Amino acid sequence: MMKLKGRDPILLAITGASGSIYSLKLIEILKDLGQDFHLIVSKTGEQVSRIEIKEDGFQTMIRTAHTVYRPDNLAAAPASGSCRWKAMIIIPCTMGTMASIAHGFSLNLIHRAADCFLKEHRPLILVPRETPLNRIHLQNMLLAEEAGAVIYPAMPSFYHQPGNIDEMALFFAGRLAEFIGFEVKDLRRWHGID
Repeated sequence: MMKLKGRDPILLAITGASGSIYSLKLIEILKDLGQDFHLIVSKTGEQVSRIEIKEDGFQTMIRTAHTVYRPDNLAAAPASGSCRWKAMIIIPCTMGTMASIAHGFSLNLIHRAADCFLKEHRPLILVPRETPLNRIHLQNMLLAEEAGAVIYPAMPSFYHQPGNIDEMALFFAGRLAEFIGFEVKDLRRWHGID
């Protein structure tokens, strides 16, 4: 688990992989915790979000964010290492985004911000949601991890017996929030088998 200090905001990025519900549930948790977050949504991330969580879910994410940055704005605050953040989470993270980060290509604000987090040795968490994985995907994940990122795949758990997709996504988002140092109340935990 990462231990984060202070009340600096979290930078969230949403790219075009399937899994927008994970972003929405993480945002709900951060809101409940009173944690400010800033948001970057890629063009494809917006398209996929509007399909998966509908317009209401997408607008909830936008309205809840402290600041929303355009992905083509390389002059925005996240493009500089001098801007203070607790962590950056790319959820979900496409394999294209993973490749750009792994190889240091700053093609948009998401890539550039991730590059800043790596160079400043700040927490960068990449949440890929892709299957199956080819050799290029695996190599890029290894390169990103070796550069300092955490690879945190969107793999749902079932031991807490989720009753629906919302419960499954909320549990994953809760685990992720605790990984970066928050305490999530009512998170169903594994206590072993009697």
